[in-house]
Amino acid sequence: MALQVLLVTPERRVLEAEADEVELPGAQGYLGILPGHAPLLTLLGTGVLTCRRGGSSSAFAVSSGLAEVSGDRVSVLADAAEAPADIDAAAAERERAKAEEEMKTAGADTLDAIRTRLELAEARIQVARRPS
Repeated sequence: MALQVLLVTPERRVLEAEADEVELPGAQGYLGILPGHAPLLTLLGTGVLTCRRGGSSSAFAVSSGLAEVSGDRVSVLADAAEAPADIDAAAAERERAKAEEEMKTAGADTLDAIRTRLELAEARIQVARRPS
């Protein structure tokens, strides 16, 4: 039995596929979803969403949104989602360095936004560097 996975953003459908397992960044940490998982609705964190099927896997950098597991269907509504081909690794490295520098002097009013940019840059780098 396989999971039906749907990953969408406000702009486009990023992925519609079958998977044996999905790992996604929840707001409180990563969640592993297998067929037969209990129904679940969770906030999506910023990080790497991974779909595994057989011996292969695909990964996407995602940021914020919602994830719902119902039956054997995983629906992810993300503010942003990028496949490896969509990512400029050098630009992600620059963004990470910039966010790390800004963290040093961040005030309470800007800390969360900078942290989110840093997490997304790190997720983009992880996805871009994954072997295909």
